[in-house]
Amino acid sequence: MEESETIDFSALEHELQSALAADEKYQRENDAKFRAVHQKVASYEEFRDIVLASHLKPLERKDKLGEKRNQPWNSCATPVNCQQDSSLEIVQGSSGEPKTSAEFNRDWRRYFSNGREKYQFLLRLGGKNLGRIFRVDLGFGLLGEFILVLAENFRSEDYDSVLQILRSFAQTRRFSLNLDLLSTAEKESCGDLFEKLQNTDLAQGTGDLSSTGDEAEPDRELAGHEVREDAQRSEDTTQTRDNCVNSLKELMVLYQVK
Repeated sequence: MEESETIDFSALEHELQSALAADEKYQRENDAKFRAVHQKVASYEEFRDIVLASHLKPLERKDKLGEKRNQPWNSCATPVNCQQDSSLEIVQGSSGEPKTSAEFNRDWRRYFSNGREKYQFLLRLGGKNLGRIFRVDLGFGLLGEFILVLAENFRSEDYDSVLQILRSFAQTRRFSLNLDLLSTAEKESCGDLFEKLQNTDLAQGTGDLSSTGDEAEPDRELAGHEVREDAQRSEDTTQTRDNCVNSLKELMVLYQVK
């Protein structure tokens, strides 16, 4: 076997351990979210603290001061366990698009250091893939992160793609709960994002009307079949625009944006 075809079992084992650790962390935080909801916590901050502290374990009777403790109070404070948490990141050189929420989280945290890169990552995956990845549930705090990234980096040419992404998030389980848990800043960014989408929609509508007016005079000289084809294209464009407007209005209701 050639050197280029040699399987790196160490890297495969490390990647497997990373996936297992990520799944364990996801389940742990998901259970903590349910506990916090059942406890009817008074604020978002209290809910957040419960989830972030989900890795902590209570002290046992044998864990007394002055004696050797077998179980540290904060497992993330020890080098060994910190190394385990770092395994949530995928190994360098990993390729391919994420297929699960755990794989997405590893890519999201490790490979993209700024909002622009994260924005392009979301666009590259698209609404369909994101809906498949998060069909069970969005991880704690992710919806707010996504909204911030989309709002800060939105471009008018990405209008359709962003609408599809927002729709895919709205179709995930417990979307309403994730929406209620948005921070004040995240809710403001949500409003800003939909304002940008509305402005883009209005600008596109103005462009369609102006182009129709410019071509009205030459259309009188076209042959009969060409006029019918142009009318059909105009009707299709109008229908597409109406669908986009209705889709935007529907999403504004889902995201509770006035």
